[in-house]
Order: sequence, then C-alpha cells, then structure tokens
Amino acid sequence: MQTYGPILLSLVGIAAALYGLLTARKLFRKVDSVPVSNETVAGIGKQIQDGAMAFLRAEYRVLTIFVLLVAFLLIFATDSWQTPIAFLLGAISSVIAGFAGMRAATTANTRTAMAASSQGAGEALQVAYNGGAVMGLCVGGLGLLGISVMYLLWGHGLDTVQYISGFGMGASSIALFARVGGGIYTKAADVGADLVGKVEAGIPEDDPRNPGVIADNVGD
Repeated sequence: MQTYGPILLSLVGIAAALYGLLTARKLFRKVDSVPVSNETVAGIGKQIQDGAMAFLRAEYRVLTIFVLLVAFLLIFATDSWQTPIAFLLGAISSVIAGFAGMRAATTANTRTAMAASSQGAGEALQVAYNGGAVMGLCVGGLGLLGISVMYLLWGHGLDTVQYISGFGMGASSIALFARVGGGIYTKAADVGADLVGKVEAGIPEDDPRNPGVIADNVGD
C-alpha cells in the first residue's frame, strides 16, 4: 500500500477532476439549451459575447509573450525542466478556464433574462447559478487534473512539490493579469459610455442608442 498509495491517490484525483469537467460541460449544455425567443435580447447578447471573447483573445495573445519569457527564465532559475513545464501547463489551464468561464457567462446572461421573463425568479436563479458553476468547476477540475498528472509522473517527493509550485505560479499569473486587464477595460468602457451618453448626448445610462453600452456590458 505504501508503494501504490501515491499512484492510487493520483488516479483518484484525475478521476475527480474529469468528473468535475464533465459536470461543467453538462451544466453548460443545460444553460445553452434555454431558448432565447426575443430577437433583440439575442442580438445584444451575441454582440456582448463576441466582444468578450475578442477581448480575451487579444489579452491572451499579449500574455503569451510574458508566459514564454518567464518559462524560459525559470529554466535557469530552477535548474530543471519540470518547473517551466509545470508553469506552462498552469498558464494553459488558466487560459482554458478563462475561455470556458467567459463563454458560459455570456451564454447565461441572455438565458437568465429569458428565464426571468417567462418562468420567474426561481428559474432565472437556476440558470445563472449553472452558468457560474461552469467556471468554478473548470478552475477546480483543471487545477486538480494538472497537479494529479504531475504527481503521477514525477513522484511524491520534495522535488515534486517544487515542480508543482510552478503550476500554481503559471495559473495565478494568467488569472492576475486577466483580472487587472478586465478591470481596466470595465472601468474605461463604463466611464466612456457615461461621458458620451449621459454627459454629451443627454440620454439615459445603458440606452441602446449609445454604442458604448455594448463595450460597457462586455466589461461588466
């Protein structure tokens, strides 16, 4: 048991991670199956989703340079190839989680509105909860999967702990910049939409006649 214990623990972690990811996929399909019968809601939602995904793609293209540079420096700083590989795997996992979470959130927003208008607050809460759970399950599932795989391949000694710390560093780096960049984009779009709409044009906040409203909603 002492010999096979770490292997068994790794396999249990991988199985739990895959189950979480499959659950996330199931919840996303459930959210996506909610019909959006209102063409105006569907059109606005499509613009918000396209804008949000375009923002993520642009941000991750810039972060790719940062990730590759740090991974290269880690080769010399740690004198091992495992830590840079773990760093890259962590960054990739964070990027996947970001895309999955953004897609789920921008899919759930219009479905939540439609559920609220047709079936009430209870059903709207369920749709919104399922949409948010996709991101949470992807973060937990991908993190557990990455750590379990490295634990299985590289063993369970003290050196492995050092390698695995690179995974957390890579994932946290992407999450940090995504959060900061997203916050800056949100506030810039919010202020821009308010200045053009309420101050210059004299129209209410979130008025559809203001093109900046879409950017504001993308940021939100």
